[in-house]
Amino acid sequence: MRTLPFILLVLLLSSAVQCNSDNEAETVDRHAGRQVEPTHSLEILDEQQERVVARVRVALAQTEQERNTGLMDVRQMPFDTGMYFLFDDEEPRSFWMANTPLSLDILFVDRNHRIVRIHMRTVPFSERQIRSELPAKYALEVNAGFVSEHDIREGMYVRLGGPLQE
Repeated sequence: MRTLPFILLVLLLSSAVQCNSDNEAETVDRHAGRQVEPTHSLEILDEQQERVVARVRVALAQTEQERNTGLMDVRQMPFDTGMYFLFDDEEPRSFWMANTPLSLDILFVDRNHRIVRIHMRTVPFSERQIRSELPAKYALEVNAGFVSEHDIREGMYVRLGGPLQE
C-alpha cells in the first residue's frame, strides 16, 4: 500500500516538471523575437552611381501592414541585413522605434533613389519621431553602425536588385 502514494507522488512531480519545461520553452520562443527573412539584394552606390559602396540583403515592406510592423520585435539580425520600405507616393516620412529593440540606422530615399536623409544609431523603444524632412518614397533600416562602417552619406544612391538566389 505504501507504493501507491509513492507512485502518485512521482506522477505529480513528473507532471509539474513537464509543465515547467513547457513554460520555459514558451518563454524562450516568446523572447526570441521575430526573424527577418531577406528576399532581395540592395546596393548602395556613390554619388556618381558608379561604385557600389555596400550591399544589403533586405526584406521588403510593401503593404501597409508590413510597413507598420517594420522591424518591431526583431531582437537580432545579421549585420548585412535590413528592411526596405516601399511607399506608393513620395512625401515627408516619419518613423519611430516603439516596440523595436534594435538600434538602427534609417536612410530615407527619394523617388530618384537618392538618399536624402540619414538617422544613425536610433534609440530602441523610443517614441520620438524620426523624420525624413524631405519627401521620400523609400526607407532603408539597417543595424546601427552599418552607415558609418561603409561611409554612407546623404546624396548617395540606392538600387534594389532582384530576388536572392536560394
